[in-house]
Amino acid sequence: MRASPADVAWGVVRGTSGRCTAGSAHDPWIGVVTNVMTQELWQLGAQYAGTPLDPADCDPDPIAQFRRWMAVAVAADLPTVNAVTLATVDDRGRPAARVVLLKDVDDRGFVFFTNYESRKARDLAAHPFAALVAFWEPLHRQVRIEGAIEKVEAAESDAYFASRPRGSQIGAIASPQSAPIASRQLLEERVAAVEQATGGAAPARPAHWGGYRLVPDMIELWQGQVSRLHDRVRYRREPGGWQRDRLAP
Repeated sequence: MRASPADVAWGVVRGTSGRCTAGSAHDPWIGVVTNVMTQELWQLGAQYAGTPLDPADCDPDPIAQFRRWMAVAVAADLPTVNAVTLATVDDRGRPAARVVLLKDVDDRGFVFFTNYESRKARDLAAHPFAALVAFWEPLHRQVRIEGAIEKVEAAESDAYFASRPRGSQIGAIASPQSAPIASRQLLEERVAAVEQATGGAAPARPAHWGGYRLVPDMIELWQGQVSRLHDRVRYRREPGGWQRDRLAP
């Protein structure tokens, strides 16, 4: 396969070792790579196409509509269909985003699990509102979800924790998520200590780990279409129930 100009230029900067090397701010190759990569990025992005999406054809309940789209993604055998981007805001008003796994969807909302002492948890304690984005690129579909955050009941967290692989349970107990850690070796030593402490018994869920539920007040369905004239259907929770309309692409 023929290398692109960006690949060639980047290879020169990287050197024959394949390891990145620090470039001077005045290094002319840095400008070459940046310019070539920018031009290539301009050309990326396939045309979208999909079944037309109209508010009148959508389920009156956006959570039911989300489940339908999720079922289609599962049936299409897409990888990690329950991966969603979670966006939060910290006590300084600064946003942060990361990918988490959606573990439950019911009439109350969308559930994910994490460490209650992690950065995302601190953000949610400061501002108990968040946004989720699911993106199923092969289907040219995206769902945006916004709303308030609440912790799930302890029994729900216990049940899910008990269903996890043992390695994931041990890791959740041992890892001080989002805290600086001196080395990988130290992390592995912490894991080994938890393994020894629990023996062969099933570990109990630690108090610092559990679930959150995003209770939606806005859900938007996005269906990619030709020439970027995408279909967007927005649901808003009003006193009388969910209302939906079309948004311009």
